[in-house]
Amino acid sequence: MRQTLRCPGGRVLDLSTPQVMGILNLTPDSFFAGNRMADEAELLRRAEQMLAAGAAVLDVGAYSSRPGADDISAEEELRRLLPGLQALRRTFPEAFLSVDTFRAPVAEAAVQAGADMINDIGGGLLDEAMLPTVARLRVPYILMHMRGTPQTMTQHTHYEADLLEELTRYFRDRLTALRALWPDACVVLDPGFGFAKTPAQGYELLRRLPELLSVLDLPLLVGISRKSLVWKPLGLTPEAALPGTIVLNTLAVLGGAHLLRVHDVAEARQTVQLVHHILSS
Repeated sequence: MRQTLRCPGGRVLDLSTPQVMGILNLTPDSFFAGNRMADEAELLRRAEQMLAAGAAVLDVGAYSSRPGADDISAEEELRRLLPGLQALRRTFPEAFLSVDTFRAPVAEAAVQAGADMINDIGGGLLDEAMLPTVARLRVPYILMHMRGTPQTMTQHTHYEADLLEELTRYFRDRLTALRALWPDACVVLDPGFGFAKTPAQGYELLRRLPELLSVLDLPLLVGISRKSLVWKPLGLTPEAALPGTIVLNTLAVLGGAHLLRVHDVAEARQTVQLVHHILSS
């Protein structure tokens, strides 16, 4: 398994031990109010805190993918995204920056503005130009599983086949399409917790991460931070879901996750360090 991501400029992100990706949302309607940022100064302050706490990657997005979120144009997404991304690149030149978008023109503009990798919730299915764009840009690509769109995904949670079989088939099909364009594509897989999946299906995926890892033999990203599979069973809100997030992140690392996408970097970094210390001692 390739456990390094080669990014623009020859820099390499090492995933041989699990790493943490901090979430930076440039949207006014993120499902977690604590992650909404009012201006560029707050964005840079939050980024500095995340990097100091041990984030290996900052994931910057300007399109809310929460269930039922409003659709916005590519122009509006770019208007929200580019100034903040450019400010991050200027202020933190050595940081690894990921752009969270399913649109090829946005991904290309972001890479030109300094993004190191593309995080695509659509797996290339929401924009047919995405995979050719990734292949041309030669940047690491996070390929996520989802059905439908952020506006319709809650209607697509019924799976005829075994859930893991569905994900395996999906990932193999998308990898074949990408590797036809770029044979040595640098890919991380994201099972898409909360995207066209019920909480119960999310728990099943979490239990079966080792199976997914053994079948596909590629690094896995897990993004469960403060999502409904954490807080709904407890009768809480996203704001109260940090302890539960830590528990599920612990299970994810034990299951083989290489990258945790989180709102709370310090807690996730401690989780990774402790699990790694226990398993290696």
